[in-house]
Amino acid sequence: MTRKTSKDLEHARKVINYEIRALRTLVRKLGREFSDAVETILGCDGRVVVTGMGKAGIVGQKVSATLASTGTPSHFLHPAEAVHGDLGRIVAEDVVLAFSNSGETDEIIRLLPSIHKIGAGLISVTADGRSTLAKHSDVVLTTGTLVEAGPLGLAPSASTTAMLALGDALALTVLRRRRLDKEQFAFYHPGGSLGRHLLKVEEIMRPLNEVAVVRTGATVADAVQAICAGEIHRTGAACVVGRTGILKGILTDGDIRRRLARDTAFVHRKVSDVMTKTPITVKKGSLVADAFKILKSKRIDEIPVVDARGKLLGIVDVQDLLDTLMV
Repeated sequence: MTRKTSKDLEHARKVINYEIRALRTLVRKLGREFSDAVETILGCDGRVVVTGMGKAGIVGQKVSATLASTGTPSHFLHPAEAVHGDLGRIVAEDVVLAFSNSGETDEIIRLLPSIHKIGAGLISVTADGRSTLAKHSDVVLTTGTLVEAGPLGLAPSASTTAMLALGDALALTVLRRRRLDKEQFAFYHPGGSLGRHLLKVEEIMRPLNEVAVVRTGATVADAVQAICAGEIHRTGAACVVGRTGILKGILTDGDIRRRLARDTAFVHRKVSDVMTKTPITVKKGSLVADAFKILKSKRIDEIPVVDARGKLLGIVDVQDLLDTLMV
């Protein structure tokens, strides 16, 4: 390791330690006002309108996104745009969450009379509990005066880390109080990995018109023809159903190939005699992630989807699952 590299690492560790100390200070300062802020957001009939200038504004944008993605309607309002007409985005039912380290940010202070006139609530996140912003807020969350990291001690670093952590703590405590479950969380994240894992099997299954389906009286030859028929997205199995559509069994192309290798007359036999009579299935409403676990543990490529009565609804193919989960 060169001397230059060693110095770089030493400085990086100092910066991180400054921010760790800021978070420890923040943990000690948390008090009843934090719970008051949670109650204010939970009691909000409108949206949480987050605002902040500069680096504090960037923190605010992230906190607003976290609130929105965890079930609390929220949007970010740039304070400079607000004083030029965008104040119309705030209504009396809203709560404004303002981030300002000094509590004296001019663009934020200019909003205060209008926020009060509109009748919206105001929660502030600031280092100075005696600042102008704090004095005009309904709830004040203070980070305390923190020493910024870096050689000049001026670039927002420890302060923005503390504000972000406080914002996350606020959003996630509100999430806990709302009792949002995984499925509700996934609703706000349809494009994310969690959202994809929490899709229901019926959302990705191949419907009956894309599934090889034969009746119990059909022959293996009929099953082969059904598997290979048409220009549909073919699966490597035929589902065997009774007169009312109840799933009775499954016959895979692997089963057919193995049996044909030993007995060429196998194709003339009835599927009901050679099918797997207790196939592994998933119920409608099951999660995609659970279906994938079953396919992986049982080492199978297809799994039928059935309703509560056992009626065939469709089939999930391993490739469909991989395409969904690996996007």
